[in-house]
Amino acid sequence: MDFLAPAYLWVKSFHLMAVMAWMAGLFYLPRLYVYHCEIPQGGGVEHERFKKMERLLLRAIMNPSMIVTWLLGLMLVATPGVVSWTSGWWHVKLLCVLAMTWFHMYLAKHRKAFERDERIFPQRHWRYMNEVPTLLMIVIVIMVIVKPF
Repeated sequence: MDFLAPAYLWVKSFHLMAVMAWMAGLFYLPRLYVYHCEIPQGGGVEHERFKKMERLLLRAIMNPSMIVTWLLGLMLVATPGVVSWTSGWWHVKLLCVLAMTWFHMYLAKHRKAFERDERIFPQRHWRYMNEVPTLLMIVIVIMVIVKPF
């Protein structure tokens, strides 16, 4: 994997751009769900607008950026000398990235419920869920920058 070393800074730069796009979607989609819950069921044009916004956000921004984040992240860890496989920070970061991926899938599952005009949770639930990516991001950034253990 030595061929990755010369491209390290480029891969890292594009990885960070993909992460930012993914995080923007993870912050915004639960907020859309909060607003969507405020519309009475069978809300006509406004309801359809939210369904379209949620679908496009997930399919055009979140899914591609998550895939690119994962691919470039795997390239980064495959670059010799980037990760000390015995360090604890790496395992915590990986666990948080897996949790963020699960959260992404959770949001996607519930987008389909909104598409079917089902409201499984009230807006209060989505207000709390809106904080999940923030908490995961805080842990990930501290693990990558500070490497506390």
